[in-house]
Amino acid sequence: MPRLVLASTDSAVDRVYKTICHLFPSAGRSHMKILHVPCLEDNYSYIIIDEASKEAAVVDPVEPDKLLQVSREHGIHLKFVLTTHHHWDHAGGNDKIKQLVPGIKVYGGSLDNVKGCTDKVENGDNFSLGTHLNILCLHTPCHTKGHISYYVTGKEEEDPSVFTGDTLFVAGCGKFFEGTAEQMYQSLCVTLGSLPKPTRVYCGHEYTVKNLQFAQTVEPDNARIKPKLSWAQHQRQAGLPTIPSTIEEEMETNPFMRVDLPELQERVGCQSAVEALREIRQRKDNWRG
Repeated sequence: MPRLVLASTDSAVDRVYKTICHLFPSAGRSHMKILHVPCLEDNYSYIIIDEASKEAAVVDPVEPDKLLQVSREHGIHLKFVLTTHHHWDHAGGNDKIKQLVPGIKVYGGSLDNVKGCTDKVENGDNFSLGTHLNILCLHTPCHTKGHISYYVTGKEEEDPSVFTGDTLFVAGCGKFFEGTAEQMYQSLCVTLGSLPKPTRVYCGHEYTVKNLQFAQTVEPDNARIKPKLSWAQHQRQAGLPTIPSTIEEEMETNPFMRVDLPELQERVGCQSAVEALREIRQRKDNWRG
């Protein structure tokens, strides 16, 4: 499985880093390492490292100086940027990182007008990182019309990872800024929902506690939500991330990925999965929990 690391130069977070390394030791010989880099108020950027070559990609580097410092500390070479969507808190660092790392490629969705983009990608495009990693581009529109999620695979024995930006959050989904409930259903329940269940989900924001609190209002009888909420609260109190989740966990606790269930549709007074997704999103938009 990918190694989980929280990256920072802060000494307190160094201790967090060591704790996470203890909690998530590498399983066997891992070729993929993923560094969390907290940014702004609640964003995450990520560095994906091919361990064999030390080549790396960075996801949504909104604070480039911080990303470059972490890269130097780990002795890695940044090859390209993976931009999930055009919003400033995800793409706002692209021009600066191009100045700091001459020649770096910046990938972004062809429909999304991503700032600083050098290489536009479509659904199904794929490319390699280093010796062992492959990156597949998945078009997951709705939050923005050109939103891309990046599905990263290594050797067969390693669990894959997907970087979902603001389409899929832990126990939640992004607002429908540029799309419809039909598109979000396709993005969440078809495109991302068809990935292997052990796939690790790395999203763009630390929203997990609030999302799970809302999920309880939608499915108060879902016995899997309460323990995950308790765990997430403890993680945050300890200064630890609640990410990654997995596709399997999302299908168990995320109401937006459970709208195919007739009992959930009935609970929210709807007759179809898309209608239920639209209704739950409207409730979330108006929720003040």
